[in-house]
Amino acid sequence: MGQFAVKQTPSGGFTFTLKAGNGQVIAVSQVYKSMATLKTGVASVKKNAPVAPVEDQTKEGFESLKHPKFEVYADKKGEFRFRLKAANGQIIAAGEGYTTLKSCLNGVESVKKNAPDSEIVVK
Repeated sequence: MGQFAVKQTPSGGFTFTLKAGNGQVIAVSQVYKSMATLKTGVASVKKNAPVAPVEDQTKEGFESLKHPKFEVYADKKGEFRFRLKAANGQIIAAGEGYTTLKSCLNGVESVKKNAPDSEIVVK
């Protein structure tokens, strides 16, 4: 089972990293102002990740999908990344840079699989 590992930032906010069962980081969050808002963010990831379709923005003329969704894109370095957007369009989790589209899509699948049952662990 994965986990949402929570850390307090030097500025007093909170962030989480979603880790797979093997401990590998598969997604990160924005900075939340309080633990309460972080928990709301985690709940949103748990709810939206399993049902969110993938919008592959690396394809020319891609179809824009409704939220919630995973957006897969190539960054300025040419790495493939994903971001999970909630029903309101806000980014609630983001992935690291991957060298191949296939590995990025595997990261998306790992978030879909691990997020629903992962527990919050405060570090």
